[in-house]
Amino acid sequence: MKTILVVDDDIYIGNMLEEILSKEGYCVLRAYSGTEALMVLSKSRPDLMLLDLMLPGLSGEKILPAAEGVPVIIVSAKADVTDKVSLLMNGAADYVTKPFNVSELLARIAVQLRQCDARNASEISACGLTLCPDTLTVTVSDQEVHLTRTECAVLKLLMQNEGRPVGRTTILDRISLDTPDCTERSLKQHISNIRKKLSAADNTDHIEAVYGIGFKLK
Repeated sequence: MKTILVVDDDIYIGNMLEEILSKEGYCVLRAYSGTEALMVLSKSRPDLMLLDLMLPGLSGEKILPAAEGVPVIIVSAKADVTDKVSLLMNGAADYVTKPFNVSELLARIAVQLRQCDARNASEISACGLTLCPDTLTVTVSDQEVHLTRTECAVLKLLMQNEGRPVGRTTILDRISLDTPDCTERSLKQHISNIRKKLSAADNTDHIEAVYGIGFKLK
């Protein structure tokens, strides 16, 4: 069951959203102020957040950075295009203006949750690393590291064989469709680049060279 956090100080709107979302099969959390929203986010990570902007205490704009990793749909009476653009550029997933159409809001919620599921399905986690091939990024110690397409393909293969050595020839064969330009000579440089990028994030060498065989993630 997906969990949605509704952050709105308007009791009527909050109650209406909770009733509608519950009927749709969602678990609903409530927060009536910016401060309360931060408390909820510190204890749990909902699958999606509906966020009003004009809140007592902290405004919705100040809550947005704390919801990193959670898709946020702004639900606000502010209709200025500048406000919408600014919020979308600063992390909001979508923007719905009050008064809103319930069917449209439910559709937008479904789209965001579906996109989030698709992103999560493509992610690979191993040895403290989380790789997202779609965005060519790997997260290590809560830091996002950007990779080239070849680096991503190599790291993905090593993560899929967590703790087991993978031969140089096997690496070249397996990644040849995605990165046909990679050669045995350049593979060493790609491995070196990956090690440097990961080490810069957490001061740890994540890849071990296995003599006579190839490389493994450790």
